[in-house]
Formats: sequence, C-alpha cells, structure tokens
Amino acid sequence: MKVTTLKVSSLATAIAIVSVLTACGNKDNKADATATKTSTSAVSGDEKIVYVNSDSLLTKYEYFKDLKSKMETKGKAAEGDLAAKTQAFQREVQQYQQQQNTLPADQRAATEQRLARKQQELQAYQQNAGAALQNEQAKEQEVLYNKVADYLKGYAKTKGYKMVLTYSKGNSAILFADESLDVTSAVIVGLNEDYKKNKK
Repeated sequence: MKVTTLKVSSLATAIAIVSVLTACGNKDNKADATATKTSTSAVSGDEKIVYVNSDSLLTKYEYFKDLKSKMETKGKAAEGDLAAKTQAFQREVQQYQQQQNTLPADQRAATEQRLARKQQELQAYQQNAGAALQNEQAKEQEVLYNKVADYLKGYAKTKGYKMVLTYSKGNSAILFADESLDVTSAVIVGLNEDYKKNKK
C-alpha cells in the first residue's frame, strides 16, 4: 500500500493552459489604417504577438519553486504517515499469525474481522490522503495559472501586445517564433518582483 506520489511537475500544465492570452482593448480593426502603417520592426506595436517559454518560466519563477517545495514536503509527510500506519497494521497481522493457533475459534474470527476492518480503513485512508493531495494540487495549479495570467494581461496592456502565446518544448503549437518575440525574461523578472512584494 503506497500513496501515489503526485508529480509536482504537472503544475507545468497550468502554464501550458495559457495557450493564447488576448490582452487588448476594444480597438477597431481598420485594415486600411494598418496597411498604411510603417515600422522598422517586423511586427508593428499595434499588432504585436509575443510568447513566453513556460519551461523557463517554471524553473525561474520563485513562487513556483516555493510551491513545488511545499507540495513535495506535503507528499513526503503523507507517505511517511501512511508508511507508519501500514507498518503498525503489519505488526498486528504478524502478531495474530503467531498466536492464531493458540486462540479459540471465536477469538480468531473476531480478530480476523477486526484486522479486515483495519485493512479497509487503511485503504480508505490511503485513497483519501491521495485525493486530498490531488485536490490541493489542483487548487494550487489554479492559483499559479491566475497569477501568471493576471500578470500577463497587465504586462501585455502596458507594452501594447495583443496576444501572448506560451511555448513549451515538445508541447507547443508554435513551430517557429523569432527570438525577438520572446518576452520570457522580462515576464520572469516582473513575476518575481510581484511575488517578493506580496510574499508574507
């Protein structure tokens, strides 16, 4: 009986969900006006699309590092607790096995029923502990997603970006993007500054 170890790395999926973040005001799309605009950059400021590398974001975002550490600690504590309960149960079973031949039939039956109940309780405890960790992880994923999404909305509005995409190696719809559109470093700096300000 083991608690299924939750993979904290699946928090990365929270970032991957930010596949397209539109952060634009209610501006009219005027094809004639945009066609006549000239700019020295490849993409004009009004139509700029940028991307964030979610792999780099997760390895450098201090909030995620702290969250990962917290969830790993909780996972280990739950595993340790379950291991202790399992060992105690196994000791009871061994003790009964050593004594069963000397016990009267009714006492044997009662002990076996009690041990069967304990085993069921232990299995239920394991499932509940795993479910509790998964629920907490899901809540933390949502908090992480919201932190990143809210920051990116404000960041995009400030910079005049209309869309922020996310890129993750091996799990991305983006096949190619010019590196000049990569705003990961600036986003990481901003997220970490916000986290330090709000950290208690």
